[in-house]
Parts: sequence; C-alpha cells; structure tokens
Amino acid sequence: MKNADAPTLDARSRRWTLAATGACLLALLVQLPPALAMGIGATAVLMAFASWRRPLPGVLRLLLALALVAAVMSVTGMQFGRDTGCALLAGMLAIKPAETRTLRDNRSLLGFALFAPFAAFLLDQGPLSMALGLGSVLGALVALHRLADAEAASLAGTTRPLQQLREIGKLVALGVPLVLAAFWLFPRFPSPLWGVPERALAKPGLSDDMTPGSYLDLIADEAPALRVQFFGATPPTSQMYWRGPVLPDFDGRTWTRGDARADEAPFTPATERAPVAWDYQMDVEPTERRDLVALDLPTATPEGTWVRRDYSVRVPTPLTALTRWRLQSSAPTRFEADLPASLRQQALRLPPGFNPRTRALGTQWRQDAGTDDAAIVARALQWIRADFAYTLDTPFPGRDTVDEFLFDQQQGFCEHFSSSFVFLMRSAGVPARVVTGYAGGVYNPLGRYWIVRNMDAHAWAEVWLPQRGWVRVDPTAAVAPERIYDTLEDRLRAGGAMGAVGELIGVGDLGQVGDWLRRGWNDLVLGFDATRQARMFERFGAKRLGSAALTALFGLFALAALAWMAWLLARGERERDPLLRAWHRLGTRYARLGLGRAPHESPDAWARRVASARQQAAQPLLSLSRRFADARYAPGEGDNRALIEDLRRHRP
Repeated sequence: MKNADAPTLDARSRRWTLAATGACLLALLVQLPPALAMGIGATAVLMAFASWRRPLPGVLRLLLALALVAAVMSVTGMQFGRDTGCALLAGMLAIKPAETRTLRDNRSLLGFALFAPFAAFLLDQGPLSMALGLGSVLGALVALHRLADAEAASLAGTTRPLQQLREIGKLVALGVPLVLAAFWLFPRFPSPLWGVPERALAKPGLSDDMTPGSYLDLIADEAPALRVQFFGATPPTSQMYWRGPVLPDFDGRTWTRGDARADEAPFTPATERAPVAWDYQMDVEPTERRDLVALDLPTATPEGTWVRRDYSVRVPTPLTALTRWRLQSSAPTRFEADLPASLRQQALRLPPGFNPRTRALGTQWRQDAGTDDAAIVARALQWIRADFAYTLDTPFPGRDTVDEFLFDQQQGFCEHFSSSFVFLMRSAGVPARVVTGYAGGVYNPLGRYWIVRNMDAHAWAEVWLPQRGWVRVDPTAAVAPERIYDTLEDRLRAGGAMGAVGELIGVGDLGQVGDWLRRGWNDLVLGFDATRQARMFERFGAKRLGSAALTALFGLFALAALAWMAWLLARGERERDPLLRAWHRLGTRYARLGLGRAPHESPDAWARRVASARQQAAQPLLSLSRRFADARYAPGEGDNRALIEDLRRHRP
C-alpha cells in the first residue's frame, strides 16, 4: 500500500523521468511491428499527459492493460514468442506512468524501464539497438541521479543536466575496461545455456511453401538476407541462383516441400559438374528457419549441415542469430540423369479437379511433340516471350489460378510464372518442380562482397529431361524486356524511396557505406563466437586457447581493471578551483613532514605553527597564507595566476 504522505516529485525531475522512460521504450519499439509500435507509443504519450497531475484510477489502468494485451495477442496470432513477450513488456511500460506520483514511484518506473533496452537485444543486436540502448541507459542513470538529488533536497531550484551527464559518464567509463575484458576474454559457450523461445511473428525469408502472390511482402523488403564474399572466381550475376527449399507437391493452391522424412535420410544423386567451382563465404541474417541457401549447386557444405536429395541445404537448429558459413558450389552438367520411379511420379502429380484448360493444353502439346520433352519446354518459353508481361499488380487469385494466369491475365511475377510453368509441364508429361531461393545480388565495392536482399527472393522451375537430368528453367526471365511493366524498383522510385542523393539501402552510394559499416559491426561484434575467441591470439603465435587459458587471461585483465577502478575512486573528486587545488597540494607536501593542516585550522594559524617548527620556511609560507586568505575571503580585482604559480613552486 502506498504511503499517502510520501513526498511528491518536482515537475522538472518528473519530466526527466518520463523522458528517460520514453528513451528506454523507444529502444524496444523500433524492433516491434510498426502498427503495434505506433499504438504502444501513442498510449505512452497519452498516459504521460493524462496522469501528469494525479494517477489514473485503478479500474481504468486495468482496462488499458487488458486492451494492450488483447492488441498484442491479436497481432501475434495468439502465439507466444520473444516478440510477444517484448511487446507485452512495452505495453506495460507504456501505462506504468499512469500510477506514478511519489519519488519512490518514479524510481520504480525507471527500474522497470531499464528492462526495455535489454529486451530489445533479444530481437536484434545491430548497431542501432546498441546506440539506442546505450543512450536510454545513460538517460535513465541521469534521471536516477536527479531523483537522488531531489530526495536529498539539493536541487535548490536549479539543475545542471550536462554536469550530471558528465558525472554519470565518468561512472560508466570506470566499468568499460571490465566490460571489454568480459566480452573478449570470458570463455564463450558454443550454444546458449538456456533455451530462448522463437518469434511468434516470422521474419521475412524463404519458407517451406509458396502460394502465388505470397512473395509480395518478402520482395517489398529491401533488408539484406545474406552477404557473400567470393574467394577466387566470381560467377556472373545472371548465374547467381541461390538455391533454397525445393517444392514438388501442389494441392491446387500452394506448393509445399512434401515428405519431411527426407531430412532423416539425406541422399546425394549422381551429378556431373562443370570444371569451374565457386568458393564463397556467407553471412546469413537470422530467419528463425532451418534452411540455408547455397549457390546452385553446392558441392561442399559446413560441418553440422546436410544436403537433401534435391540439393537444398538444412541446418540442425533455426537460424536465430547472424551466422557465417563457408561453402563451395559448381554448376551441374548432368543432375540425377536416372530418376527413380517414385520421384518421377511425384514430379508429375497434379491435384484432381484444378485448371482443366491447362491440362488440355498440355495434352495437346504432348501429342504435337511426341517424345521430345525439350521441344515442349522451348514452346512454353516462346509463348511466354511472345504474350506475357511482368508486373506486381495482379488480381486476387481464384480457384483455378494456373488457368487464370495462362489464359486470362498473362501477367504476374515470379511465383505466377514458376507455378504455372511447372503445372503446364506436368500436364504435358514432363517431370517438373518449383525451386525457391534468391537470384542475383548487388556488389559492394567498399567491402568487396555481394549483398543479397529479401527483395531478391525468386522462384524458378526445374524440369527433368532425358540424358540431362534436372535442368533449371527460369520462365520469369523469358519475359520480353519491353513487357516488364511494374517492378519493385519502379514502385520505390515513384514513391520517392530512391533519389539523387542515394537510393535504397544496399543500392545507392549512401546505402553501400551503411551496409559496409553494418557488415563491419557484424564481423567485429556479432560474429565473435567461441571459435573466433579461441583463435584470437593465433596471429601472435599462440595456439588455439582452451577455456582454462581464456579464464586465466580474463582473471588477469579483470584484476587489472578492478585495480584501475579502485585507484580512480581512491583519488576522489578533482578540485575544480585551481587556487584551492594548488593550496591543497601545498598542504600535502607539508603533510609528508608531519606538518599537515588540521581541518579546523585557518591558513594563518597553520602557517604560524609550521613556521615555529621550520624557521627556514617561515617567511615564505606566512606570505603565501596571507595572500591565499586575501584571495579567498577578500578577493580583489586582479586574477590569482601569480599566487597559484607561487603555491606550486613553494617547497618545504
């Protein structure tokens, strides 16, 4: 129960408390879905104004809390995850000011607010999160400092926030060496000590299914999906097909991966490859999924991953953080030339009752081509080149999506082209399947690496041809250039997202610099794992360090950092007045001889006592003490530089 007689807080300190709380909340809001973040932020502002004079009634606060919980659970689909918990924390923090009145309430509010920037790191560990988190923590510490002054009644009607910020900065700087020692030297574990729940809302990325039209959200996201550095030869951009999930099953609406048990018994079919091989390293952004893309087709994958029969790469645990992978790939010349009967049947299977016009067209093409499957593929590509257009502006699909696309609309984007092309091939008796992934990339000359963005997500087809096996066919690429009507870049330019100063992040010059800096952050901070820590001193001739060696080094550096902190604290606060500082140093020099000034002694009394003990220093010290007393208690018009210099020069 709150004490009704507890002192309330002055208005200026309350504003500082609310501002620091808002900064903490902002660090978390930028990681939440935009609509939810705007709603919680607006609630926080409303609560700050509504409760400025008096706390809101408990019933109203309860209704607000229930409404925020309902909004969060509605956005997350009634699923609990890291983002759900963080959103609930942000919502509770937004309404917390509505019950604060006393100094103790505001101190509790700041303590609760400090959880927000730390929770933000559960969702993102980028430089923006670090900058917002550090700023909000410093603001909260300054606000707590002001609350301590208010409690001691030492504000006296004036505030010096810059001075308080400097004092807090000094305290934070004391701990920096210990923090750096812990980051670089404290032994890291290969995996977390406890499980962290996954996100309730999936991050943009490839999935195990594809429905025509579902890629719009993904290809509207210009954020990087992976950054690739090649060692040696680099493939042309037209051949950069980053292979992801392969989707052979179709139910009339959605393409899916099919039998998940294939992951339990990976198998590599016989494949003949081109002599040129690509050696590259990928920094993969977190996707919360277990799929790892690879340049078509992978030949060597990192330890701990495995390659399915369709050459899609899987990892044992979801990619919840930035990860780095070293792979090798080579284009195939013959890929599974002997197709087992079960896979052939799967690659020809069509859902009953869907797309009758496409089925009839496929049957006719088979009769015209006889046994020449390659002629059927060429005929389909020629048709696309002659009559089809590329656009993002597509109507909502009906029941027979393939018929509508091939015979009515004849325009769409990669999902429509790949899905309809594979269905048409199967209707004509040509085994085919959908492959998803990314296509292309943007070269960053600053870091000499390639940026593959979410908007580079792509879907293409693979057809099985006798003597050749699986062959990649990209029906979207067959569209004639003059019939490419509406692309994502066009929409972004029309909306002002690209301009003369810079284009999209990762495209324009400003974006190239920003992404290069982000990659440096990833490499220096986020990519510093247990393996890199163990090899940190190899350049100095030290072998791989184990946990015992790292613990010993951390102990040494931690002791040195603690000793430095203790020394700085023992020095005390530096006297700001140069005259007092020179006078105190003079007293320190005499104290070494056992003649230090007692706290109750005046300058003149102390000088006379010293003069009686040391006759040779009597006259100079008596003169300095009188000049010091005049400067302190009867200051004149002149400055004290001559006196300060004489105090510094005097020796017992």
